Amino acid sequence: MTRTVSRLYDSYGQAQRAVEALEQAGFSSSEVSLISRYRDDNTLADDASGTATGATAGAVVGGGTGLLAALGVIAIPGIGPLVAAGVLATTLVGAAGGSVIGGLIGALTDYGVSEEDAHVYSEAVRRGSSLVTVRTDDDRAAKADAILNAHTPVDVAQRRQAYTKAGWSKYDPASKGYTADEIRKERERYLRG
Repeated sequence: MTRTVSRLYDSYGQAQRAVEALEQAGFSSSEVSLISRYRDDNTLADDASGTATGATAGAVVGGGTGLLAALGVIAIPGIGPLVAAGVLATTLVGAAGGSVIGGLIGALTDYGVSEEDAHVYSEAVRRGSSLVTVRTDDDRAAKADAILNAHTPVDVAQRRQAYTKAGWSKYDPASKGYTADEIRKERERYLRG
């Protein structure tokens, strides 16, 4: 049986290191996906040259090897341009074209993420976080889980609670992605909290 293991990171660098560790452990780019509004720790995908619109993938913006070498920029309604690679990136290109209802929410639930978590992940990505997912067999899921946990992921239950306390109830695809300044302020709040 196949399982999806997902972790959210406030730092794109943490997400990159998690992906690199997964690849070093033998997970393939067909099992691992990365979704982020950042193309590095300082630049939003919105600022990438060759930013994609609609359902097309933009210029490759990643460096390195494996999955990170295949990063491209795609635009998703409600979030804006994203840096994405892996199976979810392919699904999102279809979502932007209308073949998957709900954009990132639909892609995540189709990939095996609960709808409740998909809303939190989508909102967090909109606010500047990075999402790494691994879709693998049950025998390797614990290994993926341990690797992802080793890179200081966000506690999703606490993040959901913080969003809810601030009046959030679910991801709204009509909302715009956060600006770099809004992301910085959001992260400072969680560091203090």
